[in-house]
Amino acid sequence: MKRRHFLQAASAAPASLAVTAALPTSQARAAGNEDNGTGPYGALDVVAEFDGPGPSGIVVLPNGRTFVGFPRHAVDHKGATLGELVDGKVVPYPNAEMSLPGNAPAECLVSVHGMTTDREGRLWVIDDGKRAGHPLQPGAAKIVCIDPTTNRVAHKIILKAPALLPDSHMNDLRVSLSHGAQGTVFVTDSSFGTSPALVVVDVATQQARRLLTKHPAILPEAGFLAIVEGEPRRYIPGHPQLVSGGVDGIALTKDEKTLYFAPLTSRRLYSLPVDLLADPTSDDTVLAPAIRDEGEKGVADGLALDDHDRLYTTNYEHDCILRRDQDGSFKMMLRDPRALSPDGIFATADHVYCTFGQWNRLASFNDGKDRRVTPYLLIRFPIEQPQPYDAVPNGQKT
Repeated sequence: MKRRHFLQAASAAPASLAVTAALPTSQARAAGNEDNGTGPYGALDVVAEFDGPGPSGIVVLPNGRTFVGFPRHAVDHKGATLGELVDGKVVPYPNAEMSLPGNAPAECLVSVHGMTTDREGRLWVIDDGKRAGHPLQPGAAKIVCIDPTTNRVAHKIILKAPALLPDSHMNDLRVSLSHGAQGTVFVTDSSFGTSPALVVVDVATQQARRLLTKHPAILPEAGFLAIVEGEPRRYIPGHPQLVSGGVDGIALTKDEKTLYFAPLTSRRLYSLPVDLLADPTSDDTVLAPAIRDEGEKGVADGLALDDHDRLYTTNYEHDCILRRDQDGSFKMMLRDPRALSPDGIFATADHVYCTFGQWNRLASFNDGKDRRVTPYLLIRFPIEQPQPYDAVPNGQKT
């Protein structure tokens, strides 16, 4: 009788109060009053774990050869700055003399960051030339193209002033072979200071132009705030609380006609016609009006386009990777609590690969305390989510 009276009283109360009174706290949580958008989502394969230097750039060739960059601008490590993953080991690439420290800056790779391939299957890397605790040395910042069929350097372009500044952070690159006698390279200088730019380099002449240095599409957003691992972090020039900078992510459409780019400290996406950007007569007065604001895409570090020109954007605020389709709509592709500072990203015909470098946990953003915890990860997920099998014929019910 007493239980019957209790239920009757509860039913007379507001529904929310009745549930709270009748169910223990643990059961109330299971009733659906939690955020359904924070748990893991999507298929994830761990391709490699790294216990040493943190990974950044990633390229996977059609034959499966996998290349990873290990920059030295945050930690001046003694390992390979460009490596090929072979039988569970990082093999210095293209050789030890070029990938390991020791040679003159102009003769070796100092700090490999972003990387990509051209339509001939050659590997292109951007060497920001920066070693932690050391000023940028002459000849250190460079663009290098390596032919993986011979493992030999096909092009080496040393970056110099005025295209290169003392605080430059040459971050990522894309290459069009449709423009220029031997191609044109587009580099994002996100800057270690407050002077970012797009840098356009003609491969044949090795002439470099520094462009759009004052445009909002290139600059970090003033007053920017992001929630990283549950903590509010602000962009403060000179004293950032989060991974920050100007133009960083970059992607080139398959037809090599449109270049997408975005500042690291921003939620917006921009694009430019490649024909205009590659034209050596185009200056800021011509380029600025041609920049298209593609709208918001969330916070992003790396950008990558697949064979269908769908854009994948890393997101360090929500530990996820999104896909922007050609109609401008977005789809969640992967969310995982291990996706800390998703960085380098590369799309093959079947999978998207991404490195998780935990850059947000560096000491420089955390009052001098390095919060990173190894292993760092290289992961992949399928471009098309696998469809479930059903033993029951279509249209029939069990």
